Amino acid sequence: MMSGTAAPPRRHKIPTSVLVVVHTPDLDVLLMERAPWPGYWQSVTGSVDREDEPLVDTAIREVREETGIDARRYQLREWGIQNRFEIYKLWQSRYAPGVTHNTEHVFGLTVPERLPVQLEAREHSNYLWLPWQEAADKCFSWSNRDAILMLPQRVPAES
Repeated sequence: MMSGTAAPPRRHKIPTSVLVVVHTPDLDVLLMERAPWPGYWQSVTGSVDREDEPLVDTAIREVREETGIDARRYQLREWGIQNRFEIYKLWQSRYAPGVTHNTEHVFGLTVPERLPVQLEAREHSNYLWLPWQEAADKCFSWSNRDAILMLPQRVPAES
């Protein structure tokens, strides 16, 4: 039986995102394993919900959604780094037709110690805290790896 109401149009993802490297002062880095893709480890990532959403709000929201950590309680810094990359073909259907690239904005979040994490089960299946070099080696994304490799230069600026 038809209800007479059409389904709302599917909302496309906006090709602007954040990457948040969550780390301790000792440079231990939080990585999470993607639930649908075992072996794909990453930091917190996510797209803006609307064109006018401030990037810092996106970072705070994504950290909370993916880890349960309230980034407002700790030191969150935008690094002033943008990465532009081609969206994997596997994920291009999430975006409007013709959208092939994403711009990612990098943040660092300093937490006082290795905090417990509450994963969003649909997105991530496991998490690890690793020393920064090991974390960088484990990332599947070049931009995530490069951001982690910058930590030794970034942490004094964040303190």
